[in-house]
Amino acid sequence: MKSKHILKKMTPYQPGKQTEDVKKEFGLSRIVKLASNENPFGYSGKVDDYFSGDKPALNIYPDGYTSELRTALSNKLGISEHQLIFGNGTDEVVQIIGRAYLYPGVNTVMATPTFPQYKHNALIEGAEVKEVPTINGYHDLPGMLEAIDNNTNVVWLCSPNNPTGGLIPRNDFFDFIEKCPSDILVVLDEAYFEYADTQIQPDALQHLNKYKNLVILRTFSKAYGLAGLRIGYGVANKELIPRLDVVRGPFNTSSIAQKAALLALEDDNFINDSISRNNKIKQSFEQFLNSIGWHFYDSQTNFLLVSTPISGEKAFQYLQENGFIVRPGEGLGSPNTVRVTIGNEADMRELQEILYQMHLKVNEGLLT
Repeated sequence: MKSKHILKKMTPYQPGKQTEDVKKEFGLSRIVKLASNENPFGYSGKVDDYFSGDKPALNIYPDGYTSELRTALSNKLGISEHQLIFGNGTDEVVQIIGRAYLYPGVNTVMATPTFPQYKHNALIEGAEVKEVPTINGYHDLPGMLEAIDNNTNVVWLCSPNNPTGGLIPRNDFFDFIEKCPSDILVVLDEAYFEYADTQIQPDALQHLNKYKNLVILRTFSKAYGLAGLRIGYGVANKELIPRLDVVRGPFNTSSIAQKAALLALEDDNFINDSISRNNKIKQSFEQFLNSIGWHFYDSQTNFLLVSTPISGEKAFQYLQENGFIVRPGEGLGSPNTVRVTIGNEADMRELQEILYQMHLKVNEGLLT
């Protein structure tokens, strides 16, 4: 059977190691997973309250239009219901954009390192990928503008960027999109939007009518804590959404995910508390890293990309053996680093103790 030739050169997405696998491998009774940027504080209690009483009708197809959530989200964001598209996580919206706008003969521009699914989907669709290295973890926007040519169809901006955490400042973003040709789709991926500093992040949502070529992506997987239900969305002008909807599967988000997202959207107290705790714990972790002389990238997210004195793979292995799963930077395009999700207070204190012992062993030449 003849598949696309590019698939022979690619590998499937490799998720972080699961806790049960690590427990068995190292004979551990407890594992702390800090590899996937999940919310360590769970999700809104409103979700639990609802599903402990009402049971969804699993024999019935979900609402293919996502009506209730669509209305609630449009009211909260101050946009039209016709400006929204929903996906099985923003991963699927990325895939939808790729299917709609990328094909052989065109190219797409992105940072490196950045969220790997941009490149993954572009290669599957047969498009050329043009990568522009980040500068100290930040998008090189002038370099990305230079990379654009007559065959460019899509530009990806991940802000805050995964895996580095750097945010594109408001003025820089608007300078970029003003200079970017209006017939090129600009995708602003704001998966970590809720964590970012509102004083400097672009208020791009308010300018969708001006920039007809802009799509904004957001998710319920991160700050809202619904990663296991897989639901995210894109926002764009009314003319662009129907083109994406043609590609979208008819029942691509489940009834459970839609209801949970609707309830989570109502619980501002949970979001505010999660972000406040995240920022406080992250600041404490940054102070610890400074005390042992380990570099980390500026981050407007719930994770830090930390430079390690040994390879990221070896640091990952050491932490695994001591009950912590992080993500080695080698697989993220950032060698000699690990990406560490900010966990709860107790787990991060324990992690710091383990990292300190690791730091001592490296200095004594016992770990290389």
